[in-house]
Order: sequence, then C-alpha cells, then structure tokens
Amino acid sequence: MNDDTIDDGMVRVRGARVHNLRDVTVAVPRGAVVAFTGVSGSGKSSLAFGTLFAQAQHRYLESVSPYARRLLRQVEAPQVDAVTGMPPAVALEQRRSVPSSRSSVGTISTMSNLLRMLLSRCGDYPPGAPRLDSDAFSANTPAGACPECHGQGVLHRVTERSLVPDDSLSIRQGAVASWPGAWQGKNLRDILGALGHDLDRPWRELPAAEREWILFTDEQPVTTVHPEREPGRVQRPYQGKYASARRLVLKAFAESRSEAARAKAAAFLEQSTCPNCHGLRLRPEALAVTFAGLPITGLAALPAARLADLLRPYTAADGPAGVITTDLADRLTALDRLGLGYLALDRAAPTLSTGELQRLRLATQLRSGLFGVVYVLDEPSAGLHPADTEALRRVLAELRAAGNSVFVVEHDMTVVRGADWLVDVGPAAGSGGGRILHSGPVEGLRAVAASATRRFLFDPPPPPPPRHRTPSGVLRLRGVTRHNLRGLDADVPLGVLTAVTGVSGAGKTTLLAAVAEAAAAAADGHRVVTFDQTPLGRTPRSNLATYTGLLDTVRKLFAGTEEARARGYGAGRFSFNVASGRCPTCEGAGAIEVELLFLPTAWSPCPDCHGSRYNPQTLQVTYRGATIADVLALTVDEAADFLADTPPALRVLTTLRQVGLGYLRLGQPAPELSGGEAQRVRLAAELQHAGRRPTLYLLDEPTTGLHPADSEVLTTQLHRLVDAGATVLVAEHHLPLIAGADHVIDLGPAGGDAGGRVLATGTPAEIAASTDSRTGPYLAEYLSPQGG
Repeated sequence: MNDDTIDDGMVRVRGARVHNLRDVTVAVPRGAVVAFTGVSGSGKSSLAFGTLFAQAQHRYLESVSPYARRLLRQVEAPQVDAVTGMPPAVALEQRRSVPSSRSSVGTISTMSNLLRMLLSRCGDYPPGAPRLDSDAFSANTPAGACPECHGQGVLHRVTERSLVPDDSLSIRQGAVASWPGAWQGKNLRDILGALGHDLDRPWRELPAAEREWILFTDEQPVTTVHPEREPGRVQRPYQGKYASARRLVLKAFAESRSEAARAKAAAFLEQSTCPNCHGLRLRPEALAVTFAGLPITGLAALPAARLADLLRPYTAADGPAGVITTDLADRLTALDRLGLGYLALDRAAPTLSTGELQRLRLATQLRSGLFGVVYVLDEPSAGLHPADTEALRRVLAELRAAGNSVFVVEHDMTVVRGADWLVDVGPAAGSGGGRILHSGPVEGLRAVAASATRRFLFDPPPPPPPRHRTPSGVLRLRGVTRHNLRGLDADVPLGVLTAVTGVSGAGKTTLLAAVAEAAAAAADGHRVVTFDQTPLGRTPRSNLATYTGLLDTVRKLFAGTEEARARGYGAGRFSFNVASGRCPTCEGAGAIEVELLFLPTAWSPCPDCHGSRYNPQTLQVTYRGATIADVLALTVDEAADFLADTPPALRVLTTLRQVGLGYLRLGQPAPELSGGEAQRVRLAAELQHAGRRPTLYLLDEPTTGLHPADSEVLTTQLHRLVDAGATVLVAEHHLPLIAGADHVIDLGPAGGDAGGRVLATGTPAEIAASTDSRTGPYLAEYLSPQGG
C-alpha cells in the first residue's frame, strides 16, 4: 500500500525543496506539540511555514471559487512531492507589516465587541434614557462617533501658519509648503500665475485677501495655462483647475489609503482636543452609560488584568451580564497568562511589538473552540520574560489538549524541552542547512553530534565570566515621565554594556527612548545610534545589497568586464533602478504590486523576469560566469567566497557574517527580513565604522528570532563595539547576554501601570542577589553551577 494513503496519526512530508530544504522527507505526529529548531536560516521556517502551512492553505484556496481565489492572498504551491495527513492550519506569524492605526488590542482580540455588547445590554443608563445599540459605543460607526470630531477625538484645522511656515518666501520659492512636489506643485503655481497672482513677491507682502483666497477658497476656477518654457521640453497650453491648499490637505488626510501620505498631510494640520467629547471620541449619550461605575472608555483604558478583576464579581449574575462578563474575564485572563496583562483594550496596535501581536492572537485562539486544527507558531516566546515562559508552555499544552496540533518554530530551550516531538534542521544556515538532523522525542537529539541545538538543550555553555570594565562617565536621567515611567531616576554608565531588564511592558523600550533623548541633549553631544526592528524598506526594491552599499561595488565589477565595455555599459546599467538595465515589466522590483480593494497591497513574482529584476540584454554580461542576478541570488557566505579578492565587498560581507547573517541572500527583499534581521543588518553596517568616535548604541531585544548559537555571535559583536570605545544599552530577556553585561538596570515589578520603576541596579551578580527583582531569581539560577 502506498504510504501516502495511510493515516497513522502522522503528518508526512516527502521531497520538500522549499528554499534551502534538500529534498526533505519527514514525519511528525498530530495531536502533539512539535518544536522546529535550528540556527537562523537553517530551513526550519521553510519546513513549518513554507511547506506544511503553505500546503494546507494552498489546498484551502483550491476549494474556493476562482473569483474568490483572486481576491485572496495568493499562495504558491510549495515545492514538495507530497504532504499527507495535514489538517486545516492556522498560522500565527511574527508579522512584518504594521497594523492599521485604527486597530487596537480590543479589535484584534474581538473583546471590543463584547465590551460594547455589555454596555448596550447591561449598562447603567441615566433615568429616562433609551437603550442604545452596541454600535452606539463604537467611535468607528456613525451611530457612536462624536459628531464634532467624527470619532477622531481631535479636531484638525489648517491655518495660514501651518500651510506657510516661512512667509518671507515667494510662491515661486515654495511659500505654500503643503503643496505637492514635482509636477503637481508646478501646476498649481502656473495656474496662480495664469490667474494673475504675483509669484515672485514675498508671501507676507501679498494683500491679506489674496493670501486668504489662495489658501482657503472653496472656488475651483479653470483657466488656460501657458507653461514656462524648460530647456529640452515642449509643453503646450492646457486647461488647469485650481484647488486651495486647505482643500488639498484635508482631502489627502481624509481620503488617502497610505499611512505615509496621511502623516505627510497631518504635518500641515493644527490639532486640538475635541471640546465636545474631550478626546473620548463618542457621543455624549454613549459616555453617559456605565458599568461598574465606568463608561466604556474607562473600562477599555484599564490594563487587562485589572479589567478582569473588575468584571469577575459580575460573572455569577443571571442573564446577559453573567454570560458576557464570564466570556470577557476568561479572555482577559488568557492575555494575562501570556504576559500581556498590562495591555489595555484601547492600546493602539501599531505600538505593539511583533511578539506581543502574536501572543495576542494566540490568546484569542484559546477561546475559539477550534478542534482538529494545526497551529503553526513563529517563536511565540519572542519578547517574553523568563517569568512568563512557563505560562506559554501551559497554553500550548491546552491547545493540544483541546484536540489540536501545535507546530512551533522556537529558539527558547525552555519551550523546546516541553515539546512532545522535536524536528531539528541544519546543521548550518543557508546552503549549509536544509537537512533533518533529528525527528523524534526531544531526548533523541542528545545523540546527534552535528546539531547546533544539542549543546544548548542538554549541555549549555557556562555563564560568561564577570566583566571589570570601568565606566568612562555617567548619563544621569532625572524625573523621566513618559508612558508608564513616572518620575523615574536612572544612571546609565558610559563606556560599558548595560542591560535593561524586566517583564514585558515594564518600560524597557520607553527607557531606551528617554536615554536617546537625554544623550542627544547632553552638553558633550553624544552620537546616538538606535537599532530598532523597523523594516529596512517597504518594497522589494530595497534589499540587503542596496542597503549596505554592496551593490555599488558589484555593479562596478560588472561594468569593468570586457563584454560590458564592448557594449558601452556603465555601472548604472547594472542597477535595477535604471530604465536601461531593469526589466520593463516590473521596473526592477522583481515583483508586481497588486492593489486589491479593501485588502492589503500584495506582491506577486514578475511574469517576465521571474524575479531577476533585469532585462535579457543586461543578463548577457557575466562576471566569472555569473550574471548580476546570479550574484544577487548568492548568500552572504557564498558571496564572501565569490568576492574574496574584492576588499570593499569583503568588508561588508564579513561584518554581515559576524552578526550571524551569512545565510541571507544579497538580493533578499527588505520586506522579507524579520525585525531581528533588519536590526542586525543595521548593526553590521555600523560595525564597519566602529571606533571612529564615541557612540551610544541602543538595541531593543536584539536576540529576538536568534538561535542561542547566533546569540553568542551577536553578543561577541556588541562587546566588540564597547571595546572600541562605545556605550551599548540593550533591552533584553536573554539570560546569557544579561549575565555578560557590565551593568544591569532592572525595571518592574510588573507591566503597564504596575511597572515603570527601577527595582535594582548593579552587576549581574548583584541583580541575581536582589530580593526585589523579578529577573533576579532567573539570573541567579543561570549563574549557579547547576543552572549554567
């Protein structure tokens, strides 16, 4: 009997060739917690997400109508011979995209709907007030939005000062700063000229009535424009329609689907709190309804843990109040168990980290009641303090106990030890990985010498020895008040590596931002470099080679070949941003942007160049037998060998390898890089110039997404920066990095309003001995002879 027809409780993969997987065949059990491990770039995500989840989603898409399939995000069938025994799957990834500014913890978790229902059905209404529908408690509906500010909470208005910041300029010189650039701005200027306005007189000298009309008129006159002659261009007269500066700004702010365009328009608006709703966004009649003494805005502003405590006494009530509060309290408790009890339901989604977003969706799944589903999770421990990791393990076990399978890509050895089954991929990254080193019970990995995971799972390296660097000075912060930091005092030693620790939401990231401001304002003017996890670019046009400047060196190599010189190709020909060399279909992006109504922008591979970015003529030129597209397809490790005799290229490639990114392809599009990878690319770029002048480096959880072996490499490079004279301040949960720091600032004791205080400062050993620190006990265990 063919193995593909046997259902023995296993999910079987045969012949997987996704990314660097080498014809992988493997079987994992259903109804179990399965951990996928391996160094960064080994192929574990290619197996869990690129093969297993992609195949499940592809099968689902094949079951829907062709019309509906066109509207859904297209998922290519993975390169695999067969996947059998795979149930429907739900993926909870560390999403790179930024959520909408209108999304919140409450909307993502669907708890906002329950809260509105609670106020609608069970709220305390003023005497004689009619019952309100649940929509009346949402600022995003006409029934609930404050009529004055349309549910924004603020009023936006344009003034002459906001539109014309420098009134000494003339119209021709750009006095109306809110006008669009390029042709559109020139068009508006030419129309005003045709209407008889003086384009060269300073704005402040124009008559007041004329200035008022240009900026605020509701008229939209049409006139014949005779464009000014430009060298080399022939422009004929045309009919131009004028629109006031106010009209254009308000239109862009209200109607643009681009967050960047809205933000640009907002820069020309003056903002004030709505006097009608006082910033609460709702109609007065909705704000007059309370539950447990609070309006819906007050309930949504409470941290999840406190809101659960507030609602719990009502769970025993009869009728809708008992049902709704029980459901809400259970959902809020699930958030708290995953270390998110400090989040309020009105917390804006764009302010959440990728780890917080994933755990928020995971908590939501706990109440979904799904059965027989495979959950595929992407490092759910990311951003978790050791105190919260045990709760995560219990949550994964609950999903399994409910009749589901849990496939988790994970680097935290505590989570891996609690799995039922382990798939270790490796042994190295990129072309050095892609093989299954072990698939079976966790204990079985002990016998696999080739595994980079084995050492950290069964025989972890000893803690780093104490460091004895002497600070070169101190940066003093006094009375810092922002977010949950209230009047905080802290001293940051200079010339050493300081770890900022504490549970999720304790205020670590906020403290880093305060340090950056204080350093920039210091008398000696520190150079401040922040390595955050924002994308290097938002389109496939930006990639690893362009960001690091490596592509400039490579283009010169191709331009120097005999074939290129014979054809008259300069270095510009090998840029995918230049029309002569790039693919005309995708204009060098390698992918086609697909705009779908009501859905996020998607990218699909270019049908002509198939992702190479270049036109056929450019690809006819080779360097050492490789086209420019071939070079961009190389990994950093492969390129280091290929370009070993080119010092400028080798310098860039060496620093990328030093931060553990040897597995990335040179042409890897920026949107495909994780937040941790983007942060390390920035670090690599900085390492090329380390030691030139004293610098303060700020890093927010740089080990996120890193295998322990890669974290060792990264930690070495951070200490290299310090040895070169820099100051490094890092918010971190990774105990080996914390233990190797010169100084630790521990925040807490909890998250949100219950955090934001300095609990302990000192060396790692002093933190480990502190009775006030939440981090101390875990650090003490790690530093002990048995724990290390």
